[in-house]
Amino acid sequence: MSFNHPNFGVIDEKRVIIFDTTLRDGEQSPGFSMNIDEKVRMAETLAELGVDVLEAGFPIASTGDFESVQRIAQAVRGPVIAGLARSGRDDILRAGEAVRAA
Repeated sequence: MSFNHPNFGVIDEKRVIIFDTTLRDGEQSPGFSMNIDEKVRMAETLAELGVDVLEAGFPIASTGDFESVQRIAQAVRGPVIAGLARSGRDDILRAGEAVRAA
């Protein structure tokens, strides 16, 4: 059996969709951080590995986070590019602005 997914089209119900948070949550590890170019390179590598959804960052958290999500949305093709947002209007608008190019 299959179902129609709004981003992935018709997919088999047994298919696993990989949602990767390396670029946001992975950076929470003590002593670990990436600059924007490193984040774009990591996003490109994750796309090459076949990740379906990339959570690129938390755009409202800082100007740097916004810029990195925006650059990833502009540069990386293949996976769905997502930005973390809380349920508040400002968060959602900022995330939408960051991922617009995707």
